[in-house]
Amino acid sequence: MPVFDYDPPDRFVAGAVGQPGARAFFLQARGQGRVTTVALEKFQVAVLADRLDELLDEVLRRTGGRAPVPAAAPAELADDAPLDLPIDEDFRVGTMALAWDPETSQVIIEAQEATAADDEDEMFDDTGLEPAVLRVRISPAAARAFSRRALDLVAAGRPPCPLCGQPLEPEGHICVRLNGHHPGGTTA
Repeated sequence: MPVFDYDPPDRFVAGAVGQPGARAFFLQARGQGRVTTVALEKFQVAVLADRLDELLDEVLRRTGGRAPVPAAAPAELADDAPLDLPIDEDFRVGTMALAWDPETSQVIIEAQEATAADDEDEMFDDTGLEPAVLRVRISPAAARAFSRRALDLVAAGRPPCPLCGQPLEPEGHICVRLNGHHPGGTTA
């Protein structure tokens, strides 16, 4: 099982390539003279960011505010730069896990390669190969900054329809709340 371990990375970000509605999403870690890029779905980016914030809020709550966890992303850690090029996908993410290490006061993020067993039709992966893993250990401040960027990235997609919440396409939208009619009054 190849393990891409960064403890800590010089940079760890979520990014996307392409136009809204047709973007490809990635996690990218850089450090020790190497870059690891893994592909994932937009919803996985959103869930990771949400769960990171929940984990950090829970650490703060359980420690009575004594843990070195900022309430918000520090401005000096904001990273709005594009992904490092070239974007060479090391693997596609299946499952992810988060943990808090109280000994080092770090967040541990693991993204595991998707396998045939991840498909609903497969009960087990019979390839005999262990899935690859991206493991990143970052500070709570870096985790807040990662989460802020990831949530901004997800929000930068197509705007939602105010009636049904589905993404609005540039060429129009057939709204289920309007019984198949376009919000502008034309029919499909």
